[in-house]
Amino acid sequence: MCYEITFLSASLRVSGPEILTFGSIRPTCGGMAIRRILTIDNAADLAVLKRISVPVEGGVTPELRTLMDDMLETMYAAPGIGLAAVQIGDTRRVIVMDLGDGVVEGDVQAVGDAGEAADEQARRNPRYFVNPEIVWASDELFTYEEGCLSVPEVFDAVERPARIRLRYLDYHGQSVEEEVEGLYAVCIQHEMDHLEGVLFIDHLSRLKRDRAVAKVKKAARLAA
Repeated sequence: MCYEITFLSASLRVSGPEILTFGSIRPTCGGMAIRRILTIDNAADLAVLKRISVPVEGGVTPELRTLMDDMLETMYAAPGIGLAAVQIGDTRRVIVMDLGDGVVEGDVQAVGDAGEAADEQARRNPRYFVNPEIVWASDELFTYEEGCLSVPEVFDAVERPARIRLRYLDYHGQSVEEEVEGLYAVCIQHEMDHLEGVLFIDHLSRLKRDRAVAKVKKAARLAA
């Protein structure tokens, strides 16, 4: 049965560090929950987004995989291509991502909205990152127009290393090290910024940053 639960701000401890959780959870029929994404339009959310996330201790547990499943479902529903745990109020160093770059086997036969949905589903390629770290970055830079689910409807160009070597634990707790580039490199660096309390607008000039904050706050007031 699908249902919605809303609860007040709270904190709990998992494997030592304090983990903040608040907002609403909407469990889906598949068992995964859609969480509320924190945004910069209010001081309480922004205070959490600016926190530095803490390392996951004790490896990848079933509880942590449940968190990652919820994060992925929340990201798809938004929709977006990357999400850090702090964006839903959990201050552990966890990221999920899906660039829609999965290999499609065969042709999608349906047409219209059904065909688009089936194609999107077929191209899904979820990635999970626990305690990610960058162990090398190229001197070559790459500029990409970025956006953020926590800074809705704001987009601007950010310059980052074009290639990086990344180390992390995957969904099953296995250690992975890989070199990535292009959109993959952009997205993971964007999400890893979140783990340090950094938003993509922090890379912009003060004027652009102030305009972005004002735009998000205005949109929130109009939607209220």
